Amino acid sequence: MITASHAARLSLPGPDWRTLWREAITDAGELLALLGLEQLADALPADDAGFGLRVPRGFVARMRHSDARDPLLLQVLPQLAETQRAPGFSMDAVDDLAARSAKGVLHKYQGRALLIASGSCAVNCRYCFRRHFPYGDEMAAAGQWRDALEHVRQDASISELILSGGDPLALATGKLEELGRGLLKIPHVTRLRIHTRLPVVLPERIDAPFVEWLKALPLQKVVVLHANHANEFDPGVDEACARLREAGASLLNQAVLLKGINDDADTLIALSERMFVAGVLPYYLHQLDRVQGAAHFEVTDTHARSLIERMRSRLPGYLVPKLVREVGGDPSKRPI
Repeated sequence: MITASHAARLSLPGPDWRTLWREAITDAGELLALLGLEQLADALPADDAGFGLRVPRGFVARMRHSDARDPLLLQVLPQLAETQRAPGFSMDAVDDLAARSAKGVLHKYQGRALLIASGSCAVNCRYCFRRHFPYGDEMAAAGQWRDALEHVRQDASISELILSGGDPLALATGKLEELGRGLLKIPHVTRLRIHTRLPVVLPERIDAPFVEWLKALPLQKVVVLHANHANEFDPGVDEACARLREAGASLLNQAVLLKGINDDADTLIALSERMFVAGVLPYYLHQLDRVQGAAHFEVTDTHARSLIERMRSRLPGYLVPKLVREVGGDPSKRPI
């Protein structure tokens, strides 16, 4: 419940999210210097291993100073291991391109269609399964969403539209309003699901205009966050989550199981507990999508199953995520 004093705090103006986006750190040397880890600079891969570093300064502020193994730092810092080719890892780890149905539309599962709304992210996660995706050719927001909306309009089986990317909240609210107006003309779409990392890494994005748009949208609304470690949450993230709930959104979280970051039971339990404080329920714990450049993050299925069993023994069921893997061509996520 949002009290009057809490609502007043939520309405206070803060830094504009677009300014904070532009001020993000894009130089690995600068990032290391800010954290007192200049000695690691010699181990950085050339050209960020072909996948540019980007991380908002507010997220950096949650990292532990002088800790080369900080779990937030390891998610964003380029590593030499990314340059090593790994058998069984590919450029399109989940067969996204095979599921293309229209410009920027991926239609993998019954009843749902996914729009590649944006190719931009506020943070470039090193394990990103779309780090090689051809965003320039696949942007659903192009042309006022025309091709994407036409595909959805012609398929009455689609009741849920999923916004993904990149990060869909990288788009200006006005661009999202274009989509909302189009969806109002498609009566068989009753639910909008937004997959986004911005409320976690750049919580200022959940500003008053965005909340007003989301609240006014006459659809069921689900926002799926992406946090992998309890340290990613702070009061700013809590307030962003409160704003989303105020707008009528149900909040879930998808995490990725990552070696050296969250591959122990205590860390995963702390994540579930901290998410719940922010009003977010666990949804999926994903096994790593096997994209080239991310092999050093992989955790075995045997270890993953043991972690879930330990979580079940120590948490109520609603705080235990489903352990899954995405396999191209499957009709749903595959339980492990």
